[in-house]
Amino acid sequence: MTTNPDGVTAGSRAEASQPAPLHISDLLSYRLSRLANLISGSAALRYRREFDVSLAEWRTLALIGEDPSLTLNRLARRAGLDKAQMSRVVAKLTERGLLSRELGPGRTTQLSLTRKGAGVYRGLIAAANERDEAFRVCLTDEESAALESALRKLDSLARAMRRSEE
Repeated sequence: MTTNPDGVTAGSRAEASQPAPLHISDLLSYRLSRLANLISGSAALRYRREFDVSLAEWRTLALIGEDPSLTLNRLARRAGLDKAQMSRVVAKLTERGLLSRELGPGRTTQLSLTRKGAGVYRGLIAAANERDEAFRVCLTDEESAALESALRKLDSLARAMRRSEE
């Protein structure tokens, strides 16, 4: 290896122009995952305490409350759970009288909130909106707009990357 007048050895200039590898705690995906876990974890504690539901149960009730046409398969996809996990969550909610299940066309299972489930859903969604507002209030309007834009872009890219990996 030779050294140029700047004291850089041959071959190291390319290395010097490469950014140093990030540690895991600096990776965007790790930081977003940690933040999501912190937000979800505190939500889980509140929803368990106030409504006696787990995070998966809350998401299930909220998704059905938002879209009553969801079948078990579509619900599992929207919640990011596999069908077996979602089936267990739905079974627990049905046992507790918060959901009803009916056979739909073909082999589908149609889900709906019971009257009791609708009441729990209203309380949960009010608490979720309250929590959401608490997070958003610490951002300026410009930061909120930038965050929304960044989340849309990251979501789109993450979906494309997942498709390319499958």
